[in-house]
Amino acid sequence: MSETKAVLALHSAYRDDIGDLVTRRPVPSQRLNNIGAFLFLNHHGPQTYRPGNRGLPFGPHPHRGFETVTFILEGDLAHRDTGGHESIIHAGGVQWMTAGSGLVHAEVSPEAFKRTGGPMEILQLWVNLPSRLKMTPPRYTGVQQAQIPAIESDGVTLHLVSGEWSRQTGPVNSLTGVFMTWLDMTPGSRIRFDHLEDRDVFFYVVRGNVAVNGADAPHWNLVEFGPGGLIDIEAVTDSVVLFGHAEPINEPIVAHGPFVMNTVQEIHDAYADYQAGKFGNPADIG
Repeated sequence: MSETKAVLALHSAYRDDIGDLVTRRPVPSQRLNNIGAFLFLNHHGPQTYRPGNRGLPFGPHPHRGFETVTFILEGDLAHRDTGGHESIIHAGGVQWMTAGSGLVHAEVSPEAFKRTGGPMEILQLWVNLPSRLKMTPPRYTGVQQAQIPAIESDGVTLHLVSGEWSRQTGPVNSLTGVFMTWLDMTPGSRIRFDHLEDRDVFFYVVRGNVAVNGADAPHWNLVEFGPGGLIDIEAVTDSVVLFGHAEPINEPIVAHGPFVMNTVQEIHDAYADYQAGKFGNPADIG
């Protein structure tokens, strides 16, 4: 068995609302630029939209050089992009978009949700791509709840989005071998992850309160780990944890707005390509 990973710090998500959309962000922050390959997390909601609402505000916008992984915990999310991908993903589903060389996408509420309203809670995580893949062709995978294995054991339900667990494989084939899941845990339940010595670990407590390697981690906190390979989680209350791990990239990160590259020049090139229409026409999607 591996040595237990030390808990170095907890990073509380700070409020950064977008209009009437409740938004919390644990990374990046003044204390933390990234967790290895994991660059950014927006936690939208939980909140309830009234009937006749305007929906989510994420109209057409560009990306290049990384991936967006969006978890729809409550509500519905419509996706359209200039690569020709389109879907509506419901509660319990996931959208995984590889921006790669560049595209424009929109993430908005479906018309039915705007008419009727209802509960909404969404997490969006940005995952870096290594230089060899930053200009890979864009791609998109949208999976509904029924397509995601829900592996139950001793009060824990592990929702397997990508990677392997308990002889099952998640529906998303990550280009970089990212393991990604979220955990539903009942009070007193436990789960253990091992052999993480050479992996970047992402651990965010969405709801509830857990003990991780003996440290208390309440909701809306991101856990930063030190060396070691073992993570032991015990739920103190009913809890939801977003958990993933990835191979370290160990390359310079230059991020500006919607682009994440390795050099300043590559950022300039991304803006120039977008303005030249090389990402597609935003009018085509919204």
